[in-house]
Amino acid sequence: MKVKYAINLSKGLTFPFILGLMFFYQNFTLGPYVYLALHGTYGFLWLLKDRIYPDKQWEQQIPVPLSIFTFGLVCLYWIAPLILISSGSIPSLPLVAIAISLNILGVFLHFVSDAQKYFTLKYQRGLITEGFFARCRNTNYLGEIFIYSAFAMLTQHWFPFLILGSFIIGIFIPNMLKKDQSLSRYPEFAEYKSQSGLIFPKLFGSTTPKQEDSTAQT
Repeated sequence: MKVKYAINLSKGLTFPFILGLMFFYQNFTLGPYVYLALHGTYGFLWLLKDRIYPDKQWEQQIPVPLSIFTFGLVCLYWIAPLILISSGSIPSLPLVAIAISLNILGVFLHFVSDAQKYFTLKYQRGLITEGFFARCRNTNYLGEIFIYSAFAMLTQHWFPFLILGSFIIGIFIPNMLKKDQSLSRYPEFAEYKSQSGLIFPKLFGSTTPKQEDSTAQT
């Protein structure tokens, strides 16, 4: 079974799961509706992204037991809406505004940078050093961190932040370092690495020269 099947199942079930929580706890206040709109829509967008420009790392085959484990792991993100809806906590309007803004920024960085990477590599292999990757080597992961930070903010609880931190330390950063190791085979990577951040963009300094001659990432 491909890794993406377990991930996509969790993403696709997010909207009905949150809606089910709202009915179970009879909580139809502002917080749950905002959370449903943000996290539920993100799940559907993930499925659409996988349909249009899939990430090849999720195409690998894994045993069924590992797929079940992967599904359960991704479903840890469902703890955030469970806490929010079951507690009856009502986030303030300024907090809602900040969370929505952070979520929009995260979706933009995550989905558009993934699109740049996918379509660049489709037509030319090499090292991507321009656009969303000019100052940051993992803009897609940065966007995903923003997205789940917004979800955690709405719960007004520390536990969703702990879950996100665990994903960052246990999955995101190892994947970033693995990608750096793979990209190190390109002669121009050392210079690119010095001028770009691993997670957060380096806002000062010149960009890598001859960007038009170096365009792909694996």
